[in-house]
Amino acid sequence: MKITKRVSPSPEGDITLFRIENASGASVELSSLGAGITSVRVPDKFGEIAEVALGYENPADYMADGPCMGKVPGRYANRIAKGHLEVEGKTYQLNINNGPNALHGGPTGFQNHIWDAALIPNGVRFTYVSKDGEEHYPGTLTVTAEYTWNEDNVLTLNLSATTDAPTVVNLTNHAYFNLQGADSGSVLNHKLQIKASNYLPTDETQIPTGEIAPVKGTPMDFTAPKEIGIDINADFEPLKIGKGYDHCWAIDNWEKGKLVEGSVVLAAPSSGRVLTISSTQPGVQIYTGNWLDGSPKNKSGVPYKDYEGVAIEMQGFPDAPNKPGFPSQELKPGETYNETIKFAFSVE
Repeated sequence: MKITKRVSPSPEGDITLFRIENASGASVELSSLGAGITSVRVPDKFGEIAEVALGYENPADYMADGPCMGKVPGRYANRIAKGHLEVEGKTYQLNINNGPNALHGGPTGFQNHIWDAALIPNGVRFTYVSKDGEEHYPGTLTVTAEYTWNEDNVLTLNLSATTDAPTVVNLTNHAYFNLQGADSGSVLNHKLQIKASNYLPTDETQIPTGEIAPVKGTPMDFTAPKEIGIDINADFEPLKIGKGYDHCWAIDNWEKGKLVEGSVVLAAPSSGRVLTISSTQPGVQIYTGNWLDGSPKNKSGVPYKDYEGVAIEMQGFPDAPNKPGFPSQELKPGETYNETIKFAFSVE
């Protein structure tokens, strides 16, 4: 495995980017800004290697971008209603940055910090220490995001965290994929399959109601492979609220600590590329890039347009701290938050 690194300046300091290439020439690039994925280059059915992860022309443009492109958001990925958080009887008011709610840890979040980085066999370990009170979350949280790349074109992400006081944590990766080629246009013709019989309905501000509802008979049903765009304009209130898919599905047969193989499968028939995602997380937020328009310039020198990539965010449920019926995202001293996401690229 060949690992090379480069340094790129930003207003917040130098960003270090690591490129990991296997024997076949397939590669990933990882950034110390937000412990992000900035590139995934894998072959299509004809053996042609091309970029499939959306990304920007300038590494510094990932700082404070709206799409949270490729990065690890935190301390709590997704939304917390009205920024209200209660941990062991004590109430905290988080910073609001998404309508009336807190999103992805707040206005700065883990995604907009430069993490410490160290090489490990076939990969990189990023570390970030979030101090007590950062974005008004309790407890000092030490987080690691450990990526490895192998000869079979599998990118594995292990996310872990420890705390010195009771807190909440929900970590994921927010990469956007287009398996036809990162800058090739709409992703709505991709086929998507989710191992989920239920999803989380939300209110008009995209906060889960607490209900876990069956997908059967609705546009949320991806239990069999289906084109992403086939129902995206359906007369269905959840899709109108989000201008497309921006919802969490509950993974079938989830058990804490258990890797669910093939939680999500994304395929682009024209290129033959397939992305199979396995994870220990209870949910997946599917976001079809409904608000990508106006983002920084991509690697082709033009901004992305809406629906040109899909984010598949394996994670805990949004607003779980305020929903006792959801799997808990609380973390206490002496415990370790430990979750795994595997991105396996193949062809068919």
